[in-house]
Amino acid sequence: MPEQDFSNPAPDAHEIVNSRVVAAPREMVFAAFADPGVLACWWGPNGFTNEFHEFDFRNGGVWRFTMRGPDGASYAMDHRFVEIVPPARVAVRHLQPGHDFTLTVSLEERAGGTGVTWRMRFDDPAEAARLRRFLEVANDENLDRLAAQVSTQP
Repeated sequence: MPEQDFSNPAPDAHEIVNSRVVAAPREMVFAAFADPGVLACWWGPNGFTNEFHEFDFRNGGVWRFTMRGPDGASYAMDHRFVEIVPPARVAVRHLQPGHDFTLTVSLEERAGGTGVTWRMRFDDPAEAARLRRFLEVANDENLDRLAAQVSTQP
């Protein structure tokens, strides 16, 4: 079981929050978000793959890609980078009618590595409630994949 960081206050009804310490320097964890070739390798829950169509890693930049699930289903994704603060934070706006949220990933130096807080804030609290059980597990799997990715970096 990955080490959890419970220092964050309980989320409100709009939020789904996952946290953990990743055993890698903060700059390396940030780089795993900034490099599209690396990001495509680990982004998403277990069994998902990614095909990036556009990746402009800057404030206001576009990130469009297709996620493919282990069952072969395809999910078109349209994101905008709303805030990039190297090496501390990446915020992404997910644009999909009825499923709108902002993901903010915060990175903090911690003993043993980098504290990663993955905070999804949904426009509609009912949508957050509907997806909460799935996303709490899926986000942990995503963090597992991130941790595995940075553990293989030189």
